Amino acid sequence: MIDHPLSSLQAWTDAFHDAGIPVLATSAAEVERLAQIEDERGTVDAHTLAEAFAPDPLMTLRVLTDVSRYCTRLSVEPPETLVGALVMQGIGPFFRTFRGVPTVDAWLAEHPAARTGLSDLITRARRAAHFALSFAIRRQDEDASVIQEAAMLHDFAEMLLWCHAPTLAETIANRLEADHTLRSAEVQQAVLGITLDGLGQSLMHRWQLPDLLIKTTDARQSHSPKVQNVLLAVRLARHSRYGWEDPHAQAALHDDAADVAKLLTLSQDAAIRLIMAIDS
Repeated sequence: MIDHPLSSLQAWTDAFHDAGIPVLATSAAEVERLAQIEDERGTVDAHTLAEAFAPDPLMTLRVLTDVSRYCTRLSVEPPETLVGALVMQGIGPFFRTFRGVPTVDAWLAEHPAARTGLSDLITRARRAAHFALSFAIRRQDEDASVIQEAAMLHDFAEMLLWCHAPTLAETIANRLEADHTLRSAEVQQAVLGITLDGLGQSLMHRWQLPDLLIKTTDARQSHSPKVQNVLLAVRLARHSRYGWEDPHAQAALHDDAADVAKLLTLSQDAAIRLIMAIDS
């Protein structure tokens, strides 16, 4: 575990580059269940696996990084989606690689607050992915599945921080909870010496993940409708994490809805109705 801030973005990237990525206990159980089905019937395919693991951003990240390393050795472009990565890896190699993978519960057994923080973050990521896919479908974006995946993985660096530096992650969370006027990036910079968005981009480039996935999670590309789609979904999930009746959610809703209206060519009222319908 990392207990103190590292010296630079490069140092953080080096530390996380080869660090283990635990998965949710439900994913580990699904690996065993589906492996047994494959052994007995041979009926498991990439779509079955992707459907089982898509709700787990850590498992998704682990598969994507594993396959990207394989693609780098072959000098080929990595697949952009979880389904594509599983197709490239193959069913047999997947089970040989992922049976017995460590779980978050075991990994953070001595850090219950970190387990809670990570669980809350994953719940938020799932909601962001749901918003993102709904917006992308409405925009008739041909890359809707990548946009959904990008929203799910947008905060993966924070997830890894909970796994590998739980004390530092808890410090950031406590400061933000104590003062809602603080910006996350400012607190991260103060505690870690870096921002987690910067770490996430650095790691994705280091892992050589698909270019489209990297671009759609990069706030510096906010002129792109795909990136706007992802960032808006992440914002909505973050602002409403305590429910829409929360004063902070209510305060942010007007601006969030205005940006959704602009992205989807809707009126402000229609955008608010759409947001609430998606989240119902």
